[in-house]
Amino acid sequence: MATTATTGAIPVAGSEERMDPRKLIAFFAMVLGMFMSILDIQIVSASLAEIQAGLSAGSDEIGWVQTSYLIAEVIMIPLSGTLARIISTRYLFAISAAGFTLSSVLCATATNIDQMIAYRAIQGFIGGGMIPSVFAAAFTIFPPSKRSIVSPIIGLIATLAPTIGPTVGGYLSHAFSWHWLFLVNVIPGILVATITWNFIDFDKPELSLFRKFDWWGLISMGVFLGALEYVLEEGNSNDWFNDSYIVAGAVASAAGAIIFFYRAFTVDFPVVDLRAFTNRNFSFGSVFSFVMGIGLYGLTYIYPVYLGRIRGYDSLMIGETMFVSGLAMFFTAPIAGRLSTKMDLRLMMVIGFTSFAAGTFVMTHLTDDWDFYELFIPQILRGFGLMMCMVPINNIALGTMPPSRIRGASGLFNLTRNLGGAVGLAVINTVLSNRQDVHYERLRENMDWGNPAAIDQMNNLTANFNSYGLDGASAAIKQMVGLATQQAIILSFSDVFLILTVLFMAMILGVAMIKKPAPQGGGGGSGGH
Repeated sequence: MATTATTGAIPVAGSEERMDPRKLIAFFAMVLGMFMSILDIQIVSASLAEIQAGLSAGSDEIGWVQTSYLIAEVIMIPLSGTLARIISTRYLFAISAAGFTLSSVLCATATNIDQMIAYRAIQGFIGGGMIPSVFAAAFTIFPPSKRSIVSPIIGLIATLAPTIGPTVGGYLSHAFSWHWLFLVNVIPGILVATITWNFIDFDKPELSLFRKFDWWGLISMGVFLGALEYVLEEGNSNDWFNDSYIVAGAVASAAGAIIFFYRAFTVDFPVVDLRAFTNRNFSFGSVFSFVMGIGLYGLTYIYPVYLGRIRGYDSLMIGETMFVSGLAMFFTAPIAGRLSTKMDLRLMMVIGFTSFAAGTFVMTHLTDDWDFYELFIPQILRGFGLMMCMVPINNIALGTMPPSRIRGASGLFNLTRNLGGAVGLAVINTVLSNRQDVHYERLRENMDWGNPAAIDQMNNLTANFNSYGLDGASAAIKQMVGLATQQAIILSFSDVFLILTVLFMAMILGVAMIKKPAPQGGGGGSGGH
């Protein structure tokens, strides 16, 4: 019953090589919608200071502009597969695009921080419906022989959007105002909503399923994922389990998870179909997607933190430096697509993870004077590695799913990447703060009166400040503390890059666990497992 509507247009796509122009137009409009939704996370994060000033928000409030969006989005992403079955991809995507556009306008017109947080939650929830639909469409409307073209496109958009977000956000807030971080979505949003409404006809609604919809499953999933995202986002800044709200969030998430998993395995029509994980390649693909989330969002976060705190860059300068990764991805995408038809996908992943690990290993030698040119090679290695991994991971995870499961599986697959990013950021922030304290204590131990080099430095600084008529001794101590703090921060960055290097090297071993996938060019990707 469930497969009839889902597979309606699919056998045709698998049997004929000529692509229907209407499907192509619809697909590229969907890709643009996904790009907007993913870009909106990073485009705003780069300019939170400008939004904070514009709304007169406190430093403890402004983070919720991001957190509310991410919590809402992470709930919608797995739900989208079920909604697409009930109301069809056409209605889901067109309504999501229109709602995302409208909520972007509301964000731009917000006059206080409470309004902004509410509008961002609406924007994140509605926008989350666009992301998995693109992956599902790519693997249902295109024949396997076309995957070498389609998979790099969605892989490029999914990875490029977070990478160039700081660049676009920095430029918009500098050249215009923070309002344009949201207004920039309006024209593309109207375009996407109009085209998808008129051109998507991949499937038909199954409104009868609405009567079986598992509302308790939805509520428990919302509590489980929403509270988990809150704990991961806010944990480090709130000192983890020493904060009562974090403890409450963790308890709520655990309780929600128990109810959600019980419902998922017992009700007739669960809100998320977890049976996709019985497909071995999908399960391993999801694990790799989780790690890719750490690499994608973690490194998109840590580079700007270094450039801002150590080099003193503003958001536009950070964006210009980070743009190297985006260019590397752009030029690697067609290469990755071509290789996916000729090379064992597992070998592609090994090359990708090796490139990733090489890039983070170079960064373990970070010093306080590293600039654009020192960061150039690590960023190219990162961009190249991302695309070389993303294309085969998408194909391995979703390419062997039966058509009836592809939409639900796509939501789960995208969820793993987002959760990987959230877990990665939480771990990175915790390691940075903890290791900074450790390194500072070690440095301070060496800066005592028994260290001749420290005494010479102290005397030189004191004499220098005295010559300007200042209190030389206290000014020298303050500067020495600043130098030690900066060095401790840099050493903690090196520790994070070393951990990431080990993680990516471990993934190379994990590739051996995957069954050899069928070649992508020959039509071996659409069958069941």
